[in-house]
Amino acid sequence: MSAAHAARLAGDLARLLDETQTERLDFEGLSKLAPDRFAEHWQDILAFLQIVTRNWPAVLADEGCIDPADRRNRLIAAQIALWRDAPPDGPVIAAGSTGSVPATADLLACVAEMEAGAVVLPGLDRTLDPASVAALGPGHPQFGMARLLDRLGCAIDDVALWHETVEVGASSRTDIVNAALRPPATAAQNALPDDVDKAFDGVRRVDCAGLQQEATVIALTMRAALEIPGRTAALVTPDRRLARRVAAELRRWSVEIDDSGGAPLGETVPGVFLRLIGEAIAADAAPVPLLAALKHPLAAGGLDTAAFRDRVREMELHALRGPRPAPGFDGLSRALDAEAPDAVRRWIAAVGEWATKFSALMRRAQVPVADLIDAHIEFAEAMAASDAEPGAARLWAGEAGESAAALVNELRSAAESFPPIAGRDWPALLETLMAGVAVRPQFGRHPRLHIWGLLEARLQQTDLMILGGLNEGVWPPEPTIDPWMSRPMRQAFGLAPPERRIGLTAHDFVQGFAARDVVLTRSTRIDGSPTVAARWLTRLETLLSASEAGTAVLRRWETDQTTWLRWQADLDLRLPRVDTGPPAPLPPVAARPDRLSVTEIETLIRDPYAIYARRVLRLERLDPIDEAPGAADRGTIVHRAIDAFLADLPAELPVDALSRLIAAGEAAFAPVIDRPGVRAFWWPRFLQIAEWFVAQEAARAPLISARHTEASGTLVLRDRARPFTLRARADRIDRLSGGGYEIVDYKTGAVPSKKDVKAGLSPQLPLEAAMVREGAFAGIEPGPVSALSYWKLSGGDPPGKISDAADDPEALAADALAGLVRLLDHYEDEDTPYPACPDPETAPRFNDYDHLERLQEWASEGGGE
Repeated sequence: MSAAHAARLAGDLARLLDETQTERLDFEGLSKLAPDRFAEHWQDILAFLQIVTRNWPAVLADEGCIDPADRRNRLIAAQIALWRDAPPDGPVIAAGSTGSVPATADLLACVAEMEAGAVVLPGLDRTLDPASVAALGPGHPQFGMARLLDRLGCAIDDVALWHETVEVGASSRTDIVNAALRPPATAAQNALPDDVDKAFDGVRRVDCAGLQQEATVIALTMRAALEIPGRTAALVTPDRRLARRVAAELRRWSVEIDDSGGAPLGETVPGVFLRLIGEAIAADAAPVPLLAALKHPLAAGGLDTAAFRDRVREMELHALRGPRPAPGFDGLSRALDAEAPDAVRRWIAAVGEWATKFSALMRRAQVPVADLIDAHIEFAEAMAASDAEPGAARLWAGEAGESAAALVNELRSAAESFPPIAGRDWPALLETLMAGVAVRPQFGRHPRLHIWGLLEARLQQTDLMILGGLNEGVWPPEPTIDPWMSRPMRQAFGLAPPERRIGLTAHDFVQGFAARDVVLTRSTRIDGSPTVAARWLTRLETLLSASEAGTAVLRRWETDQTTWLRWQADLDLRLPRVDTGPPAPLPPVAARPDRLSVTEIETLIRDPYAIYARRVLRLERLDPIDEAPGAADRGTIVHRAIDAFLADLPAELPVDALSRLIAAGEAAFAPVIDRPGVRAFWWPRFLQIAEWFVAQEAARAPLISARHTEASGTLVLRDRARPFTLRARADRIDRLSGGGYEIVDYKTGAVPSKKDVKAGLSPQLPLEAAMVREGAFAGIEPGPVSALSYWKLSGGDPPGKISDAADDPEALAADALAGLVRLLDHYEDEDTPYPACPDPETAPRFNDYDHLERLQEWASEGGGE
């Protein structure tokens, strides 16, 4: 079990302790649970909980503390005893509580017994008959009120109505929603009053397509409330994501709103920085987590922030693009290419020195938590320092910084109680501990607009109440899963069922619904998945649809919804799409390339735009960060090994040829052999390739008089307005004993078909043959080409295969050279564009410029693929 997992379970265990003490139960009651009734897993947990209950009181005694729930119960009991012994002279009014906590219910009972005492019950449904009360379940909004009345020894009819607070229409609307939520056993009694339209006069409902649309509609509603002087509005929702989106949307009008729920510390600027710094060191400075930390706004490393960003970009380009460097900052230094500036080398060495202590602790299996905290903060402050401010001043500034500092101080003071943990468990543990800390603004928010959670909304009211996030799983929430007790165990022990929370949130909904002006909102899809409307909306809609008056309300809701959704769409209106079609640039002739390789000629045929991007715009592909070796890398490695083997090969094949090729392969594979996929798949295949290759060389040795590997050549076409240079680097050119040459191209992937070679779509080998005839390769005398061959080196079954590319190489070479001249003449015309993949049938399989060509935008127009 990781430290973070243990911390999460500890939080759940603390909540179980609080819940047990809230319900005034004794853990000794666990021993009365019949273990045979539960699965073996739960029996083990029962045994564990008995250990906790025997040890936890001793821990509290040593600390001189009591649990929070126990303290609350004792305070309430003391207050009750005080009032019973010496009742206050004036009136005592207990208002707004449903008595869900047993100790609170006792306090309300004490107040109700006083001569000058009064208990004001919020949202009591006085229309419930005894049959309905008996049918109430824990998920019903009146379940808690019924329990409280039972504790007070009262019936619903004994509760008087406080008429002075009832507004015109409000009571009938509350009666309607209560009727809609009546228990199914007595739902047949539901009936709508004649003035239902008047009762719902201040209610609107908006169903939005997604969370962002819902947030924008709510922000528009709140912004509209500000147009009325003195009008207040509040969003009530348990959905923190929706709350943050609404706050962000309101900033477009420079409205800063108070979100009582605050933001999780782990999502604030300093919280994210601390987390990313820890993850980067735990990952041994792996490229992605390291860049995430170094590109954080707080990262400066003692430099001006702009200069620091330049250092990070240079390190990314010179060390982190391509395969992952060796672990640690030393590995980064070794991975820097020859073009890396010395300033970057010195900077990486300095950062590595700052991280030395923290990195060493991360690699240890058992580390005191206090040491990890100290090393983490030391490194974080060093990285947060700029040329103008120390790291501590930048890292711990503002409300979020203060909250982060308070958490760190609290952890540091309690660190001696932590057992040692694995160093690499520290970032996850810190993230878990930060998840329970909320950062709330202290001042400077709008005085008339608010975002409240359900608890805050119980105590306050505004002119406009927006009830947002009304979906199943959000409001009401999903029943929580207790990792320490199953549902039957909780029931046998005496704890409330998980549905009790649904009943409390249902009561919050009814209370918010009773406001003068109410807006109900929900999203029909969240993160692409369809949602289910809250059960209260569904039952309310069902009741309204049962009468003509109620149906009129539903129609009015649809009309209002259309209006608000249209305003939301207009607010974020995007210009209509302009169909520009595939790109087809027309660079001036002077800017067009006059030097290409034989492989680029094939690209010019299949995707001219790629040549334009590379040779005219000079845009080169950047390797992905932390790139895993791919098919192209495998081909390069195999080519390198074979070239090294053939370069040292004597005229006659030696007896140790296979061991020589394997040794060359080991050298070529050395930089990536530590990758599991390379060692497990590529290397065994290479061994099979090596065995096959040596067998082919042994069979061909009598037919070859000379081998030329990785032969470079250039052919200049001068009889043109602009001379053109054709370049080539042939994998292998063999001079045959019988005269002529054979050109060999190694392929670790797909081999071009003879049809494509003959059609000129794969002109590499024919053009190389034309260059051999013209004497374009240094060290190779001009001569005829007898064969063009592809050697497929797959390492499978069979490991290799030789295929002829042409039946008549000489004729094909002549045709290829003539075709090249025609192709070059075509692009010498300034009216000839460089289109993007003009023929989908011949488009290249791999394309580094497809995002610039906008292939996904235009390739499927007209229903095509």
